[in-house]
Amino acid sequence: MTRRRIPGVTLISVGVVAFVAVVLGILVGPASLSPGGVLMELVDRLPLVSVDSGLDDRQAAILWELRVPRVALGFLVGATLSLAGGAYQGVFRNPLADPYLLGVAAGAGLGATLVIVVAGSVSALVPVAAFAGAVAAVAAAYVLGAASGGRRSGVTLILAGVAVAAFLTAAQTFVQQQNADTIREVYSWILGRLGTVGWSEVVMMAPYAVVSAAVILSHRRLLDVLSVGEEEARTLGVRPDRVRLVVVLAATLGTAGAVAVSGLIGFVGIVVPHAVRLLAGGALRVVLPLSVLAGGAFLVLADLLARTVSSPAEVPIGVITAFFGGPFFLLVLRNSQRDAPR
Repeated sequence: MTRRRIPGVTLISVGVVAFVAVVLGILVGPASLSPGGVLMELVDRLPLVSVDSGLDDRQAAILWELRVPRVALGFLVGATLSLAGGAYQGVFRNPLADPYLLGVAAGAGLGATLVIVVAGSVSALVPVAAFAGAVAAVAAAYVLGAASGGRRSGVTLILAGVAVAAFLTAAQTFVQQQNADTIREVYSWILGRLGTVGWSEVVMMAPYAVVSAAVILSHRRLLDVLSVGEEEARTLGVRPDRVRLVVVLAATLGTAGAVAVSGLIGFVGIVVPHAVRLLAGGALRVVLPLSVLAGGAFLVLADLLARTVSSPAEVPIGVITAFFGGPFFLLVLRNSQRDAPR
């Protein structure tokens, strides 16, 4: 297969957008911080450099304990969700696939709901329960799909995932109705949030993001081979079942880690990979690396809107992504129906 590098202009453009998004995320917020002071504070943290930023202790605490970890986690979560979305779409050759396809969100939501109901409030066990629920859900979807012929058809795996997600969502709704006193906490988690983020969440999320990205990006050329058809891929020495399983597990691991620390933030996996395709074409070896930068930038900007559009109140970030993602999803759905063979 002919190797094609990511066009330099495209890579630089997406990189500049990501850099600007991160800078805006750090500079803008309800508390007023001097841009020059923030810049000097960042320079002061460089090795062998010491400058006076002019920020007082309170302002420095806002910068290092609130804004920087929040932006860092937003970038990690956005990059991971968009990369996972692109990977799912490549594995199943379905433009509607995203990290929530195989019931990951529903499984994580049910696990978190059970812990919140039992503990009475959001506790440290929520990420663990969300991760366990997500993994169990995708495992169930894969087993059911494989038993129904999903090893030969990605569509069957998708349908199995939809069925698992519907069942788990129904179970979650039932649990919520039986525990109305804790429903506010549950809804807060379901709508997604980055408002209570600290460095501990960043440290927790980083290994999931790194491992998931390393595995998916190392398989990006094999996903391009799969896109021409399974029989053709086998003739080229590719094992489609193995590639599909490894990539799905890696994408699910990253998604589960993101959901565990930030709640349910939908549509990132749909919006970003498609936007990158419009910019750089459909080759996954190009789309997936660019989706990392673009996804991180997208969620940082969405979070910036969430915490400033109705300041001092804060809008759940899942509401912001849904405002963009809902119409975009309908556009993708219309285009996929138009392009489908008749």
